Amino acid sequence: MTTAPAPRPRTDDRPDPAPYARPGGFPVVGVVGGGQLARMMQPAATALGLRLRVLAEGPGTSAAQVITPAPVGAADDLEALVAFAAECDAVTFDHEHVPGEGLRAMAGVTSVQPGADALVHAQDKVVMRERLTALGVPCPRWARVADRAAVEAFAAQAGWPVVLKTPRGGYDGKGVLVLDGPADAGWATADAWLADWAGRGGLLAEEHVAFTRELAALVVRSPSGQAAAWPVVETVQRDGVCHEVTAPAPGLDPDLGARLTEVALRIAGGLGVTGVLAVEVFEVERDGRPEVLVNELAMRPHNSGHWSIDGAVTSQFENHLRAVLDLPLGSTQPRAPWTVMVNVLGPRRIEARHEDLYRSYLHVMAHDPAVKVHLYGKEQRPGRKLGHVTAYGEDLDTVRARARHAAAFIAGEIDE
Repeated sequence: MTTAPAPRPRTDDRPDPAPYARPGGFPVVGVVGGGQLARMMQPAATALGLRLRVLAEGPGTSAAQVITPAPVGAADDLEALVAFAAECDAVTFDHEHVPGEGLRAMAGVTSVQPGADALVHAQDKVVMRERLTALGVPCPRWARVADRAAVEAFAAQAGWPVVLKTPRGGYDGKGVLVLDGPADAGWATADAWLADWAGRGGLLAEEHVAFTRELAALVVRSPSGQAAAWPVVETVQRDGVCHEVTAPAPGLDPDLGARLTEVALRIAGGLGVTGVLAVEVFEVERDGRPEVLVNELAMRPHNSGHWSIDGAVTSQFENHLRAVLDLPLGSTQPRAPWTVMVNVLGPRRIEARHEDLYRSYLHVMAHDPAVKVHLYGKEQRPGRKLGHVTAYGEDLDTVRARARHAAAFIAGEIDE
């Protein structure tokens, strides 16, 4: 007869979970934010026997369509956050936009993963740069700037172009401005940003990195300190939005891949991250050898890890839930030599749109029964992430062509 292991002791001073009925004793995980990331946690939660609740921005959001209950509440509504957290054994996030006050208030009634002290590094780019620099993590040259003179002083040291970023609120290319020089037409926007942020510490200025390509390292860490890493992937952006991911990154120097994974794990441990951490980097050539510079962090499941749903033994969504509950982490091994994920983005031309996306299944599934389609239940808008497709197999060129064809057809970019 096998004896069940004793419950793992708590590793912190979190309060006991809310006392209410849980079917089979399985915990309830709350997700703040009703986007596609929360939606894609649902299949993993179902397989693990967990219940998900989502605090959604509205009744028709991507996650609210498939997860119940889904009370409506804003990420900055303190009362709604605390009431939501009180009915969950643990709370995690679909985005990083919950203010620190709200994070700490929820932590007063349940486990919050990741916590406020970690999440601030994904919320504020200046705080992130300061902490990564202190940890010895390779980053682009940067400075905090409060006026035009400070921007030009930084450019004198780092060179033009200069990349300006708003410390908070930017994503998918939003809140980012590239200035080519003192006479750039973008200064009208830059001056407005500088004025807006003058009383809030200013903007982040970074050197414009001449990179070879963009990579991402995805790791996961539990509250008790267990950690795991997926293969480093190559990412391709389109108009500031992730468009294509190849796992593993083709032609990646093994030593560079190992160093990047070590950097990601060092960041996760140094910042106290729990759950999934995505580290987006630039690959550059320095003195004839490849190096990486950390660009962005995300403390949640991330677009660069969507390939893992179909291409890895344990997806980023399942391992995120495991980590949030301090369960043993699952294997991150890939299922095939190559996996390619391509985002389905809303077509730029109205006339290219399908009358409804469901009808595109007929062609895509008949053309390639092995391709995997994931749509997010969103209305079509130009450039909007509507879903993604994944293909995997032995030959990279074939796998990439299959994934691109399926995504392009669903997006209305091709008609056969």
